[in-house]
Amino acid sequence: MQERKAWSINGVLGIGLIILLLAAGVFSFVQEQIVLGIILAVIAVILASGITLVQPNQSVVVIFLGKYMGTVRQEGIVVTVPFSVRRTISLRVRNFNSNRLKVNDINGNPIEIAAVVVFKVTDAAKAVFEVDNYKQFVEIQSETAIRAVATTYPYDSFSENERTLRGNADLVSGELTTELQQRLDIAGVEVDEVRLTHLAYSTEIAQAMLQRQQASAIISARKLIVQGAVGMAQDAIARLETDNVVDLDEERRVAMINNLLVAIVSDRGTQPVINTGTLYQ
Repeated sequence: MQERKAWSINGVLGIGLIILLLAAGVFSFVQEQIVLGIILAVIAVILASGITLVQPNQSVVVIFLGKYMGTVRQEGIVVTVPFSVRRTISLRVRNFNSNRLKVNDINGNPIEIAAVVVFKVTDAAKAVFEVDNYKQFVEIQSETAIRAVATTYPYDSFSENERTLRGNADLVSGELTTELQQRLDIAGVEVDEVRLTHLAYSTEIAQAMLQRQQASAIISARKLIVQGAVGMAQDAIARLETDNVVDLDEERRVAMINNLLVAIVSDRGTQPVINTGTLYQ
């Protein structure tokens, strides 16, 4: 079902016409034209039953004898189909916070996740007739979309190229918006934005995952330190040999590299040792 425009006339003109009909009816009664007066009064009452007030950014769905007659979006006072059922649907932007959901990420780790959904109704007919309660429909489908997207990403990773829920918030929000929009098209709802408002490991594994994160961070830092230390040692040896500062044989080169690596990689400050002899003593 697609939204279409309902029959309506400007409210000021409609009310003016009703007043004229009533005045003409009264005049007919005065002139003892009873039948004409009754007809004019009935027409005025029929038109008066169609008076509707439409606020800005609202629409009125008109239903007559169980049939959809159209939607009125013209703000102000209008006169539409008489004796019809009229349902007001807000077209304003609204938002809601989803409940905190417990789901498993792609690695099977239980996490807690929640999001705020910003949406608005763009097709009032679909919102009324295609779903039973479009607000409840939006809430349920939002939680379903959050669960679906959360299971396709890991919570966190120390790999540079891996996309995660924590490290790629914009990407996850975009995918959530697309996923939810596909689900809400049937209800005539447009999703403006979906943003994560809560993301954490579940309480039962939070401490263990914190230790795991710390261990992974230490390993990553160690790898970076070792790579830098090796490069610094190589540069130092190459510069000493290039400038002919010292002439190092294989054993002295190994000893110097070992000393440089120990000094750079060590967690604690190294204590210098003065060698008064030679390496061969």
